[in-house]
Amino acid sequence: MYATHSTSYFAPIRRAALAGLLACVVHSAAAQTPTVQRLSLGDAARLAAAQTAGVQSAEFRVQEAQARVTQSRSALLPQIEATPRWTSTTINSASFGFNFPAQPGQPPLLNPNGQIIGPVKFYDFRGQASQALLDFGAVARVRAAKAGVNAAAADIGTAAEQSASTAAAAYVRAARADAALRARIADSTLAAELVTIANDQLTAGVGVGLDVTRAQSQLAFARAQLIAARNDRDRSRLDLLRALNLPLDTPLELTDSIETLPAPDTTSETEAVDLAVRTRPDIRAADAQLVAAKQQAAAIRATGLPSLGLFGNDGEAGIALNHLLNTYTYGVQVTWPVFEGGRRHGQEQEQQAVINDIDVRRRDLHQQVAVEVRGALLDIASAREQVDAARERQRLAEQEVAQARERFRAGVAGNADVITASLELNSARTALIDAMTAYQNARVALSRAEGTVTQLR
Repeated sequence: MYATHSTSYFAPIRRAALAGLLACVVHSAAAQTPTVQRLSLGDAARLAAAQTAGVQSAEFRVQEAQARVTQSRSALLPQIEATPRWTSTTINSASFGFNFPAQPGQPPLLNPNGQIIGPVKFYDFRGQASQALLDFGAVARVRAAKAGVNAAAADIGTAAEQSASTAAAAYVRAARADAALRARIADSTLAAELVTIANDQLTAGVGVGLDVTRAQSQLAFARAQLIAARNDRDRSRLDLLRALNLPLDTPLELTDSIETLPAPDTTSETEAVDLAVRTRPDIRAADAQLVAAKQQAAAIRATGLPSLGLFGNDGEAGIALNHLLNTYTYGVQVTWPVFEGGRRHGQEQEQQAVINDIDVRRRDLHQQVAVEVRGALLDIASAREQVDAARERQRLAEQEVAQARERFRAGVAGNADVITASLELNSARTALIDAMTAYQNARVALSRAEGTVTQLR
């Protein structure tokens, strides 16, 4: 009696404890489930432009350039150092090359064959300072270093645009893989339906086994394509995550599809080319590199100008710590390089070649931009026409499948016509996906040519 009462008393407690444990397990599992990342094409481009390794590397190069400005500016600031020193020195008197005169009949003061003098112990506690008053070369080097910072900063935009373009292309591939998977699922559904119809007709005595075999073969073919499409979808997700610099186990949801065919923002070639010249980060980077190269050339020329500076040192020196005397040196110094063996002239020639090289590449880049913009606009127009033609082809293929399936259901024909029509529909769906993908790729290419990938919608 007592045992029964005890069991009934603790049962609710055990149930409550079990419920709490299950709740904790469910909460822990939910906490470990990665959050789904919802991305549009524009979101993917902007995310890649903000956090990929190429952009981070470009940002570090800006920091390097800023550090070089600090190093160059140091030549214009006071230079102070302390040089406490203790020495113990011995000297061979023969190294003097002379001897002290002696009284007649007395030996010379120093051994003619040399003798060791010392050791002489000497203490010297000294501070030294110098300050440039006028140094055209140092000023020019600071300006060149600052121009280098601007050039490095412009490279960040180039790296961001390249990363955004890579991510946008990966997004289009992932969207294509999604569309291909949907098409293969539709093909498999149709093939499974044909197998059902063939089996039903064979059971009803109005069909033949050959129709069943054909339908099963078509189903196996569709299933193989479905497996390949699913693998391609998963691989494209990995490529997209890598392009976005996200953890490879992050679940993604693409909010855009390749079926959406927005028109480009620019309406004419002239507008598109003008926009590209204004916004392309690599053009701005080339301009900044040219300015930096010219500043470097000016810095080289400035090294041939005189410089003016102050210098001085002050300290206590002596042979014993208890008897040190103050000594100092100070003055004004003018340095004017008169002849350097042609070194500066060679540096100027080398830097001028660098300037010419950058300028040639810069002008060629302008031409390349115009070609890329016009080519992308041509591809967009062609791809849109291909999409219209592919849609018409798919519509007719669907109509052909419907007509052949009705004839097969009515028993007036075998399923050979249906199989042939379904294969044509499979090909038409793939062609439409390819055409829509070509349009999206051309759209991304136009944005890349204009330098507006991060502004994609």
